[in-house]
Amino acid sequence: MADTASIAAPDRTAVFDGTVGKALDVLDQVAGFGRPVRFSDVLAASAYPKPTLYRLLQTLVSQNMLAYDPDHQTYAPGARLVRLAHAAWAQSSLVQVASPHLVRLSQATQETVHLAQLDHAQVLYLAKRNAARPVEMFSQAGKVGPAYCTGVGKAMLACLPDAEAEAIIAQQSFHRFQPGTLTTPAALRRELAEIRGRGYAFDREEHEAGIICIAAPILTPAGRVLGAVSVTSTTARTDLDGLAGIAPQVCAAARAIASEAANWSFPDAAPRQPNTTGGTRP
Repeated sequence: MADTASIAAPDRTAVFDGTVGKALDVLDQVAGFGRPVRFSDVLAASAYPKPTLYRLLQTLVSQNMLAYDPDHQTYAPGARLVRLAHAAWAQSSLVQVASPHLVRLSQATQETVHLAQLDHAQVLYLAKRNAARPVEMFSQAGKVGPAYCTGVGKAMLACLPDAEAEAIIAQQSFHRFQPGTLTTPAALRRELAEIRGRGYAFDREEHEAGIICIAAPILTPAGRVLGAVSVTSTTARTDLDGLAGIAPQVCAAARAIASEAANWSFPDAAPRQPNTTGGTRP
């Protein structure tokens, strides 16, 4: 089941393209639950009236974008959506470019390595390479998590233009998962400033107890955020000083991925917002 506390609320101020935009919004909501859901579940999370929502769901089912189980009266992602997702993954994902670098980084550090992108205001885990001695943790490829309390999320946020970063910060729940979780926008902004200064981010048991990580942003030559790479460990194996010791390796992997990605064409990982302040982040 999806961790609903970690999922940022949809941006209701966005301009949708009529029915198509509404249908995509509903599709995103159903998929975001991480489990088959009943109509009442979707209705409770939706901004659309009951008749509109029902009509949108029926359309999505008829197009095989959603599947309806009459026995349990639930909706789930349909076969067509899965096929499209696999096609998109194969054609535009950073995974193809990053995979060999993730393997080498995991082997060099003997720890779990993640590749992630921003998906609107959340973190989308694209790939995971387990350590030789893997530990159980929240992340897995295809799963989404919060941006404000994960190493990969903060590494990417720190490098976004001001307006984009603020738009994403405004959508964070700031739910306190652990005692060390950042729970205010001000605390997060201070953390992001520190990340920009040193070039990498930490997760100090902010999302999961006993889980710590170091993450570096993957940036184009122009400074656009493509994603982030992280090395994750446990407090039983190492500490933040130990992770800081491998910062050069993590940052080198991020640069290597970015260099190879320069020959590819990738869509923006996060939706662009107008930068009304005129400033940009390094």
